[in-house]
Amino acid sequence: MYISSIGISNGIIEKKYGSHGVQFNENDVPTYSIPFKIKNAPDKTVSFAFILEDKDAYPVTGFIWVHWLGANLTRSELKENESQTAKDFIQGANSWTSILGNQQTREQASCYGGMAPPDKAHIYELHVFALDKLLDLKNGFYLNELYQEMEGHILEEAVLKGLYEK
Repeated sequence: MYISSIGISNGIIEKKYGSHGVQFNENDVPTYSIPFKIKNAPDKTVSFAFILEDKDAYPVTGFIWVHWLGANLTRSELKENESQTAKDFIQGANSWTSILGNQQTREQASCYGGMAPPDKAHIYELHVFALDKLLDLKNGFYLNELYQEMEGHILEEAVLKGLYEK
């Protein structure tokens, strides 16, 4: 299984998917989500879950910043900005709910919260998991709940990385 994105060119994430973009919520969090395609998923795949994270945030924030969580995706492609428009998958709460993210509400943070590296260019990782079932989660789930639900049901995992400039 592998992931591709028209939003990443030569390893660089297009500016419109983060703090240099043009779509933000009421707290100035970028909300224009990056598109991706999943190819060659295992035959017994029932659904996909995904995590978009920034490990380079750790030295600045003290934790890995989660930008987007999704589960129960039953198709192999998300188009750009579908975090705001699609209703056929569920989304979890991202790290913008933290003190460092202006403490958005869980509802405000249960979508794509785009890239905004505070210190330098960061590498962002999109992890996609092929699962053998739909997960028992609701919109607003947390990362730990996602991992608990996926345990024993991951058929395969793929990672796509890209750099977003400060």
